[in-house]
Amino acid sequence: MYRHISISWALLLALLSFAVPSSSTAQSLLTRAERTDYQETSSYDDVMSFLSALEDSPDLHVRTFGYSYEGRALPLVVVGRGLADGSAAEVLSRGGLRVFVFANIHAGEVEGKEAAQMLLRSLAAGDRDHWLDSMVLLVAPLYNADGNEAVSVTNRFRQQGPTGGVGTRANAQGLDLNRDHMKLASPESRAVAGVLSDYDPQVVVDLHTTNGTHHAYHLTYSPPLHPNTHGSITSLLREGLFPEVTERIHRDRGWHFYYYGNAYAPPGMERGWYTFDHRPRFGTNYVGLRNRFAILSEAYSYVDFRGRVEATLAFVEAILDYSHANAGPMAEAVRQADAEDLVGQRLGVRATFQRDGISEILMGAVEERLDPVSGHRYMARLDVVRPERMPEYGSFRVTEWERVPEEYYVPEELAEVIDLLRFHGVPVRELGQDREVAVQRFAIDSTRVAEREFQGRRERELFGAWEDARVTLWSGTVAVPVRGEPLARLIFYLLEPRSDDGVVNWNVLDAQLRDGASHYPVLRRMPGG
Repeated sequence: MYRHISISWALLLALLSFAVPSSSTAQSLLTRAERTDYQETSSYDDVMSFLSALEDSPDLHVRTFGYSYEGRALPLVVVGRGLADGSAAEVLSRGGLRVFVFANIHAGEVEGKEAAQMLLRSLAAGDRDHWLDSMVLLVAPLYNADGNEAVSVTNRFRQQGPTGGVGTRANAQGLDLNRDHMKLASPESRAVAGVLSDYDPQVVVDLHTTNGTHHAYHLTYSPPLHPNTHGSITSLLREGLFPEVTERIHRDRGWHFYYYGNAYAPPGMERGWYTFDHRPRFGTNYVGLRNRFAILSEAYSYVDFRGRVEATLAFVEAILDYSHANAGPMAEAVRQADAEDLVGQRLGVRATFQRDGISEILMGAVEERLDPVSGHRYMARLDVVRPERMPEYGSFRVTEWERVPEEYYVPEELAEVIDLLRFHGVPVRELGQDREVAVQRFAIDSTRVAEREFQGRRERELFGAWEDARVTLWSGTVAVPVRGEPLARLIFYLLEPRSDDGVVNWNVLDAQLRDGASHYPVLRRMPGG
């Protein structure tokens, strides 16, 4: 799956009008944003050429971690001291904390792409060499490569620059890749799942840009939001990393950072500061269910383009400084989460917003201005900070629970389910002979399908209850162990029939469920069964 990219210096010089003679002058390389005074953002070819120019650094290896829907190679830069090629096997054999930074999942949100290139340039020049004492860095600056090429001056036209336009939110399939982490319907999301399985990064940073509420923050952030996330992950982020990074940024830059949110009143609820969604279709929540640290970064659209890039880069650098200084505790928190035996415990399958108390939120203001190129009016942030106390809904509580089984059983004819598990990196095994076992099967009372299509699917919900049964599991049935499995939380959320983001929800089993089926086809074995 992983391929090392090599490029001749002759070709490099033809591609790069701004090329430099050696890695010793890597710091003089400029991104397209820098070369155009932040009027334009980097194209796919710009990024690939920029990375190739940096590869002369002995600590930096440019690899391919997959391909886009339209067949573009997706670059992954592996940065580590003394690595021969940056392969997953080599990185895992080295130990240390592995940090994965990726950007441009929404290709209209280009700030992370530019910041990632600047970060790599700094690393190639040796400016952050001490990080490599404790960490190996994985950087993917161009996740949605196809969307990146669909540039228009009317995409995200309400944000402040770049004047030359940006790409599209969706990939070439029309899918929002940050809603695809559970169903893995795109080659891009399957490629990222492969990085998470093969390189097993303990820390993942996902770089975005947000619009919406006119607040006073240069950047907002979030930890994993699913309530099934292991407490050691969320507590270290909420009590350690985020407070320290926020204080540092304000001290050094004078910028305000805070938890992601929007000030509004959802239907039937009070006005407050609301975060986004708990479901693992979102990347940071998905990584949390894999027992890994995940950090969402959202630069503020109405800050000018240069300021958004600078805020994103400062945030990533502060995260890496913290991770370097706390590599041991972070690795230990991951180890504890992986070692926990979940069998027999209760985990949530559905959740809703939780009121966390009253917080002081820094509201801001914007000014509408005319862009002479697009002809549209955009919003520019004003230097206004207006504190407002309001309820904060920054986390979620479980509304429905289920107990975790020892094992699930998937009939061999459910190839799409089995393939999906393998794409996620879930270990499975085929039964070699028929076996009579005591199991539970889910008796279906009814089913409900969404009226509107979302992401090419019409989401489904099953109603019913588990019941005891004794059945024969035929040879070829696929067993999915849960006990002792680090991906137990993910397995549970994929296969439980009442899960709000599993195989039922995403129509993977519609062929088995649409004709009035009486039972969910996946079985489970509980402790003592």
